[in-house]
Amino acid sequence: MKGFQKHEILKVVEIDRTKCKGCDSCKVFCPTNAIDGKYGAVHRIDNEKCVFCGQCLVNCPFGAPTDVIDPVDKIIEKLNNKQVTVVAAIAPAVRVAIGEEFGMQPGQLVTEKLYGAMKVAGFKVFDINFAADNTIMEEGSELLAKIRHYLLGEAAEHHLGALPQFTSCCPAWVRYVELNYPQILPNLSSAKSPMMMAGSLAKTYGAKEVWHVKPEDMYVVGVMPCTAKKFECARPEFDSAAEYWKKQGHQGEYPDVDSNLTTRDLARLFKKLNINFNTIPEYTDADNPLAQYSGAGTIFANTGGVMEAALRTAYFLITDTELERLEFTPVRGLEGMKEASVTMKDVKTGKELTLRVAVAHGIKEHVVPLIEQVINNTSPYHFIEVMNCPGGCVNGGGQPIHAMGTSWVNKWKAILPWD
Repeated sequence: MKGFQKHEILKVVEIDRTKCKGCDSCKVFCPTNAIDGKYGAVHRIDNEKCVFCGQCLVNCPFGAPTDVIDPVDKIIEKLNNKQVTVVAAIAPAVRVAIGEEFGMQPGQLVTEKLYGAMKVAGFKVFDINFAADNTIMEEGSELLAKIRHYLLGEAAEHHLGALPQFTSCCPAWVRYVELNYPQILPNLSSAKSPMMMAGSLAKTYGAKEVWHVKPEDMYVVGVMPCTAKKFECARPEFDSAAEYWKKQGHQGEYPDVDSNLTTRDLARLFKKLNINFNTIPEYTDADNPLAQYSGAGTIFANTGGVMEAALRTAYFLITDTELERLEFTPVRGLEGMKEASVTMKDVKTGKELTLRVAVAHGIKEHVVPLIEQVINNTSPYHFIEVMNCPGGCVNGGGQPIHAMGTSWVNKWKAILPWD
């Protein structure tokens, strides 16, 4: 099928013909014009254009778009297999949304309760915030290398991608580029998303040092606010752990991340296992090194969060000092496109430089002009964060569904440290 690699998932969301009213709401929220059908007629999704973001799913007033992939029963089967270590890599947006599926106030932060429920279900926990910290160190270091080479004139130790550097942690955004603007692929960061970093780390360091199991006996599950993650974890290039172990003399073929649960999927799994989330004891995995993280990882789920974390890292690496205020407010907020600049002095050369950045969410409205600037060599920016979903991952296609898709506003208020 055009636009897909061998063994990739070809479909994540489809429209139920019996529920579709042809109201065009899905078209309004689709970032890629992937939905066909005249007004008043039954619609369908063109999977060769779809980026699997699920915005049609969370915003249809009739519930016509539905998840195609239901991993719940298979994961329960793995949890019941005592020979398998099932690791859950939990994203930050899930812990402020899962309570809604059990009647709690929208946006209530329930991290310890979620940890407790995962433990009762039989999961080992890998907190995605830990992997997000790793991602930002990789992405920030990559940006630093480009700054030193392109702006400060240092020789590069190896081949570098182009500036401006785009973020690469949103799988819907990456697929959008692959399908529509492949000429800017060199501008995307080479860093994996936090979920894919978590998978490879879990099946290497985690397998050997934390859980003391064979990687082939592990089953890693991403727990995400995102339907596109179901596509991402099935991409054939994400098998770093298996490649690592082959170099150590071990054989085996397995992906870094085996499956993915959305927030809604996780709630159904708890209910099938008769886990009462409201009364579950709280739990902190204090002795697990893969459940430790910084504030930089925590803010990843919000538009501007990746940029803020990257700026903190880049500023420190260039100047050898922390930003005077770690809360970098110019990239915060709900505006569809934000821009900012940071002036700093390089500790190695003494040269002063100004780093210009942009943050955009909602591909259709705000990202395409930024892409066209890059293609036309008129972009004023050095680093650009892109998230497909409005508001970021917190409003992903795997989150709880409410009338007209407005629950994300409450989630924002709960997890953002500003008004």
